[in-house]
Amino acid sequence: MSTAPTSDLAERSSLATCWRLDPVGSKAEFRVPHFWGLVTVGGHFDRIDGVLDIDENGQRQIELTIDAASLDTGIRKRDKHLRSADFFDAERNPEVRFHSTRISDPGDGPLRVDGELVAAGNRVALSLEPTLEQSDGQLRIDTSTLVDQRQLGMTWSPLGMTRTPVTLHVHALLRRER
Repeated sequence: MSTAPTSDLAERSSLATCWRLDPVGSKAEFRVPHFWGLVTVGGHFDRIDGVLDIDENGQRQIELTIDAASLDTGIRKRDKHLRSADFFDAERNPEVRFHSTRISDPGDGPLRVDGELVAAGNRVALSLEPTLEQSDGQLRIDTSTLVDQRQLGMTWSPLGMTRTPVTLHVHALLRRER
């Protein structure tokens, strides 16, 4: 098994390639300060999907789709509230989506992915610096970012107990589809 960490997507992939997210080997997690920052509440989403698509001109596009109703913090009552209109509004907005708008790969520095996160019917711009590793026909992508949940309309906070920002972490295992 050979492992080749690098930021150069062209070096790892031939043109017109599609990498599909393996939902079993991937996860999307979040952590948010609560009780005025004294406690951190964490959770994950059980159902995620995504692709890294490289067209014949070398243009790259990343799409990540998360089933908002698959949110799991380990406490059913809290999960139900987080799925409600106070937060993800999963009934009217069943998906949390990220799509890239620009991917820049300087070759001598970190990969940068600019894009848009859509959750609860609201949008927020994100800039990510993922780490990539390819081995045995698989591509691993790890990235973390901070998001102010208030920009997504998630402002419910009794007595100001819920703090910002939320930490989002995605670990994606992708397999070459074509």
